Amino acid sequence: MSEVATTTKAFQLEVRDDQVAVIRIDVPGESMNTLKATFAEEVAEVLNQLEANSDIKGVVVISDKPGSFVAGADISMIDDCETAADTESLARQGQAMFDRIEQLKVPVVAAIDGACLGGGLELALACHYRITTEDKTVIGLPEVQLGLLPGSGGTQRLPRLIGMQKSLPLILTGKQLRPKQALKLGVIDEIVPRSILLEAAVKKALSSKARVRKVKHSLLNKALEGTGVGRGIIISKAREQAQAKAHGNYPAIDAIIDTIAYGLNEGFQAGLQYEARRFGELAMTPESKQLRGIFFATTAMKKESGAGDVKPRKVERVGVLGGGLMGGGIAYVTAVKAGIPARIKDIAEQGIVHALRYSYDLLKTKVKRKQMRRSELEKTMLRLSGSLDYSGFDRTDVVIEAVFEDLSLKQKMVADIENVAPEHCIFATNTSSLPITKIAEGAKRPEQVVGLHYFSPVDKMPLAEIITHAGTSAETIATVVALAKKQGKTPIVVKDGAGFYVNRILAPYMNESARMALAGEPIDSIDKALVKFGFPVGPLKLMDEVGIDVAVKVAPIMEAELGDRFAAPAAFSKLLDDDRKGKKNKKGFYSYSGKKPGKQVDESVYTLLGIKPDAKINPAEIAQRAVMLMLNEAVYCLAEDIIRSPRDGDIGAIFGIGFPPFRGGPFRYMDALGIGTVVKRLRQYEEEFGERFQPAPLLVQMAENGQTFYGKETHS
Repeated sequence: MSEVATTTKAFQLEVRDDQVAVIRIDVPGESMNTLKATFAEEVAEVLNQLEANSDIKGVVVISDKPGSFVAGADISMIDDCETAADTESLARQGQAMFDRIEQLKVPVVAAIDGACLGGGLELALACHYRITTEDKTVIGLPEVQLGLLPGSGGTQRLPRLIGMQKSLPLILTGKQLRPKQALKLGVIDEIVPRSILLEAAVKKALSSKARVRKVKHSLLNKALEGTGVGRGIIISKAREQAQAKAHGNYPAIDAIIDTIAYGLNEGFQAGLQYEARRFGELAMTPESKQLRGIFFATTAMKKESGAGDVKPRKVERVGVLGGGLMGGGIAYVTAVKAGIPARIKDIAEQGIVHALRYSYDLLKTKVKRKQMRRSELEKTMLRLSGSLDYSGFDRTDVVIEAVFEDLSLKQKMVADIENVAPEHCIFATNTSSLPITKIAEGAKRPEQVVGLHYFSPVDKMPLAEIITHAGTSAETIATVVALAKKQGKTPIVVKDGAGFYVNRILAPYMNESARMALAGEPIDSIDKALVKFGFPVGPLKLMDEVGIDVAVKVAPIMEAELGDRFAAPAAFSKLLDDDRKGKKNKKGFYSYSGKKPGKQVDESVYTLLGIKPDAKINPAEIAQRAVMLMLNEAVYCLAEDIIRSPRDGDIGAIFGIGFPPFRGGPFRYMDALGIGTVVKRLRQYEEEFGERFQPAPLLVQMAENGQTFYGKETHS
């Protein structure tokens, strides 16, 4: 008989009859395994037993939790640290634990199924051999996304395993690898079916070959990485490429590069010490604190229904109205990510063909990249179907409408669906500008009408706005929130109103950027200033991407409902008169011809608008003028209950329009600046530029009372 520990510990040791020791990981009461500082004693006890038992021939590390090897370290441990020294000590503890595993005199095999991320991959790297399953396993070091670096040996072991050139992009981006990608890079050694994972790992643990395997490097890689000069070239290039995107806003970028270089130049142990120190320093930066705040916020949102204790109705079939770009994207995330059959209705056969092709092309790319088998593609495509009429809609649980922005058309869609779909069917409209209240006006079951606003492209943009009108039922909200989560979205529940939340805070920001351009500030200077501030794309380039025609169409709707502060510059009509719609017709603020389409400003736009470009405003001032209006509007939204909390406002801005994550979102950013400072700047701009900068009453009140949007928070 094998010996099995009978406790509820996270780490348990089993010694099999063949003298292979199996370390089983199963964190009690958690859906995912995460590493906590409190486990140090448990792991030490297991390692003491292994080191004392000379009969053991090999070790296997495996999880007893399906779909989760180890998903990383418990981030709240870092938040509990008060100083850089405290956090450094935490890193050293992890390093010491993994070092003991690596130093075991017998082969140690990591048997990986499911999430193997952050500290989980660092644990696996300390093992001598790594075997994974294929289905839902993901592998990576995502610490950079929290403003950190891998602190338990990851910056030292991964470059030594697969080389510096391959390691740098993985650690600098936090990219998650599928097993076949990880195998090709040499991060893992073998892929097996889940059913034989333990058996394969035990077999390898009994083989001495598990300890001697080396990744093969090309002669060029060896030549480059084997000398100080070669490593210097790689480091310099990596720094240049990373900062081209980061613009100096993420301290973790340089820290990661410095730490990898230091370890390769000074040796493994010196590298570990340097890694722990930099980890501690990064944990105390405002950037990391804000990024961790986003992590905690999104984690909390995953546990919420959006409607209190009300349970969602089960969704087994979804209908999609409209086979355009949005409809195709919605069908894709429904069938592929949620795994729910989606039936697309369009008035033209070509629309259905385009929508199906949209999914097929994305899946084909996954097959080419070895992220999916051909058989999986075919199985997934069977979840998609199309129709020119409402056949099949009599079995749908949710119908998502993505037709033209026309109120009467959308109201007709509601009536049609209420006639053909089951009584419980929810009608969700993907409108970006029309009030949900009006769309639901003539409905027989208005409690089942709701907004479900996706952002383009649907397969990539992470946010979904769930928009409620006064009559939307709690069950409808809970059901649509649950569906959006299954589709891979982070949903926020917002109240009905012009522009809802995301487009409402975006509009004044875009308008102010346009005003600066019309006053003569070069278009690319404005865009570069906001990219430097931290947005992924500048406001005028974004207008080209979204469509100048869309922006001009929405502006009067916003102004009519929300007042003069939403008035768009009148000169914009000249752009449409010149048929400038942006990227869609290759004619906008930027030129879409030549070798670099969309990279250079179309100089003829200055002539059209009667402007002589002359850079007069410094980039920081450009950014503040545009962003201050966004912040102010976010406060109006909070005061009017358009959003439920500052947290939802921050998540919506970051995931919906790319508000700089390292600044924490509009509300955390205002807290960091100081509410009084925000009010002071707005008043200065109001004096200089007009009433549109008048501070929101709630903001003034908070400044007077010394309040903040977030009090001192704790994370469990």
